[in-house]
Amino acid sequence: MDIIRKKVNEEIERGWIGSNRECPYHPCHFVNQDCSLCYCPFYPCNDETFGWTLQGRHGPVWNCSDCLFVHRTDVCKFVLSEIDRIGIKDAKDPRMKDVFASAKEKFWKKGKALMVVGATSDAGKSITVAAICRILHNRGYLVAPFKSQNMSLNSKVTRHGAEIAMIQVLQAKAAGITNPDAHMNPILLKPKGDTVSQVMVCGKPFADYDVEGYYNEFVPGPGIGIVKEHVDFLKNRYDCVVMEGAGSPAEINIYDKDIANMRAANIADANVILVVNVEWGGSFAYAIGTIELIPEDDRKRIKGIILNNVRGDTSKLRSGADELERLTGIPVIGIIPHADVVLPSEDSEALRGIRTKGEGKCLIGVIKFPRMANFTDLDPLFLEDVSTVFVEKPEDLEGVDAIVMPGTKNTIADYFWMRKNGIADAIRKLWKRIPIVGICGGYQMMGKTLDDSNGIEAGKKAVYEGLGFFDNITRFSEYSKQIILNEGRLAVGDKGEITGYELHMGISEVNESPLVLIDRFHMDPLQEGSVREDELTFGTYQHGIFDKPAFRKYFLSFIKHDGRPIDAVVTPDYEETLEENLKKLAKVFEDNMDVDKLIDIAGVRE
Repeated sequence: MDIIRKKVNEEIERGWIGSNRECPYHPCHFVNQDCSLCYCPFYPCNDETFGWTLQGRHGPVWNCSDCLFVHRTDVCKFVLSEIDRIGIKDAKDPRMKDVFASAKEKFWKKGKALMVVGATSDAGKSITVAAICRILHNRGYLVAPFKSQNMSLNSKVTRHGAEIAMIQVLQAKAAGITNPDAHMNPILLKPKGDTVSQVMVCGKPFADYDVEGYYNEFVPGPGIGIVKEHVDFLKNRYDCVVMEGAGSPAEINIYDKDIANMRAANIADANVILVVNVEWGGSFAYAIGTIELIPEDDRKRIKGIILNNVRGDTSKLRSGADELERLTGIPVIGIIPHADVVLPSEDSEALRGIRTKGEGKCLIGVIKFPRMANFTDLDPLFLEDVSTVFVEKPEDLEGVDAIVMPGTKNTIADYFWMRKNGIADAIRKLWKRIPIVGICGGYQMMGKTLDDSNGIEAGKKAVYEGLGFFDNITRFSEYSKQIILNEGRLAVGDKGEITGYELHMGISEVNESPLVLIDRFHMDPLQEGSVREDELTFGTYQHGIFDKPAFRKYFLSFIKHDGRPIDAVVTPDYEETLEENLKKLAKVFEDNMDVDKLIDIAGVRE
């Protein structure tokens, strides 16, 4: 407390500075934040609108790490002017409570919620939410994405070590939020096979449920309360929470048990926008059918329709849009052309029916595990002269210049799938001839032993022989779930910077030279991964390792196409590419929709 008070006193003496872009941590919360009160003068305010008490090692601690109130310019200027007017010189002055009360009364109000639902799966809900987040952010609103329930094997790790869906991380980036958190995706379903999913709550494993158990036990039990708690949390901190639905909001067989669509809208008191994918055909029927199947009380929440993903002249849909408005009484607020942007896909549905991707001359074979997870790890490769073929049978590996074995939700089940269909033998024949990299579950398979003596992965207690490319042993146990966000550098090549995150069951005993060195606070770097350069074999637990240019350049340097080395282009950090494409996406939406009407529907206009 003494350190905090000293820092606050320095801030009081210094006065208003605005955004401190010279700070190495800027922006630590959100783009365009005000840094004048980096250390809050009201700590601990003990106001549960902004924080909560948690149990620390030495007793209760007031946690307001997610509070953004004092990082808004109007709040900062008011607080500092009041402190100056009253003559406060020290943060422990009891009159500081009065300043806090005045600031809260003048500037705080509970945020609004806006929900985007789709007439079908893959209607474009995710990118619509991202576009809306960026449009509102550009107008100075503090915005957060939210998806009450997501089913995806593409996930990322937050700064607090929570696992949330990758698409909510992307949407948070669109909203200008530097550090997304588990409140933005409180329920994440990770399919494990058949009808069973691991349910993650607030980014941590909660329990495994089959479909019946999930809808009959989890949803009416903790599920509804979880949605309410976290959407309220965000509404207390942001001007607008832009919510994404899941699938269709009109699934009449589970409507009364669905907490991802209209019930979530009711909980959040959100107006709703319906998005329809025109490219699929039948879009007007999809729109009208969806609206008609939704009960009348919920239907009243739908305030706008967006016709999305139009290829060709959008004006040709205007007459149809006018008739849709007449039939439904709901305005069409946007007719959005196909946006040619490079953004990650939410889940493996995006790969359905796709055998190849990319246009580069270097061909990389990607093992398409039945339970493939975090396949967006591959996206940065397409910044290079690379194309991929998704390998589902041994002959798909013919002619590839390198192999990537990606992550999987169930290492042993997918390893046996690969052995059974002959892909494992085909990979062994290519070992030491072309570069092979394994990420997470793919890396585990490359070891000599997969020890499932506890029956965690395969459902029966056994020890299995791996591919044997590395002298590593991976052991699975009930307590081996790793959810870690990392930064570091390569231990090989030019020792360039890497970022990554770990999401895996199993702990590996590694007996190889490390591939990367993970930075640890005031400690020696942690060795991670495995490498045998002379055997062209690489492995790591780091999802996202291709995001930075260093590892892309290093890995591609070992690839030969038509017998000759390929030139690895030094391309941008993948985050920069995402940012440029989010700008492009937002402009496409903004140029083709009624933004004033959008703001009215969102309810954020003063």
